[in-house]
Amino acid sequence: MAEQDTGAVLAGTGDAQVAALSALADRVRELTEAVLFTDAPPAELAAVSAELEALTARLSASRRPGLPDAVLGPDGMPYQPASPVTGALNPIAPPVEFTADPDGTVRSTVTLSAVYEGPPSYVHGGVSAMILDHLLGMAAAVNGTPGMTATLDLRYRRPTPWDVPLTVEGRVTRTEGRKTWADGWIRTPDSKTTVEATAMFVSPKPPAPAPWA
Repeated sequence: MAEQDTGAVLAGTGDAQVAALSALADRVRELTEAVLFTDAPPAELAAVSAELEALTARLSASRRPGLPDAVLGPDGMPYQPASPVTGALNPIAPPVEFTADPDGTVRSTVTLSAVYEGPPSYVHGGVSAMILDHLLGMAAAVNGTPGMTATLDLRYRRPTPWDVPLTVEGRVTRTEGRKTWADGWIRTPDSKTTVEATAMFVSPKPPAPAPWA
C-alpha cells in the first residue's frame, strides 16, 4: 500500500502512539511464531504464560470503544489498521502492503511465515483466499467502484510455499451497474501461479430520498 499518514490512523491518537502500537503488533507476531517453534520445558512455558497473562491485563486496563476507522488513501485504497490482511496494528495480519499502479492494477510482494501454514511447508488455502479477496476488493476501490464481496471463485493451481517472497496482483476486468468483477493471482519467485481468483463486488444501494425531499 502507498505510504499513509500514520498519525491519521487512529482518531485523536498521535504519531508516537501509532508507532508504538505498530511495534507492539510486530512483537506479538514474533511471539506467535516463537510459540509455534519453541522447545522450552514445561516450567519455562508456564512462567512465560504467567508473564503474558500479566501483560494482557496491563493492556486491557485501557481500551478504546471500538476498532480504528479506515482511512482513504490518495490512491483510492482504504487503509484499515485493524484488518487481518493489511492491518499494521493487527498482530494476526502478515501484514500485506498493497500499491496501486496508474492502470488500476493492485499488487504486493509478501513473505508469509509458518504461522500461516496449512499443508506442511505450504500456505493454508484459506489464507490465500483471504489475501486475494482483500486484493480484489482493493482493485475495485481503486477503480472507483468499491463494494462488498458477492462471489469469490478460486482455482488452486499448485501449493503456495511460505517463507518465500510471493507476488500478489489483481485488477478490475469489467463493471456493470453496481457490480464489479476483478481477477487476481498469487505467484512464486519463479513466476509460477499458485492460486487464481475471480471475484464480483456489489456496491451498496444509495439511500432512498426522504419522502419530503
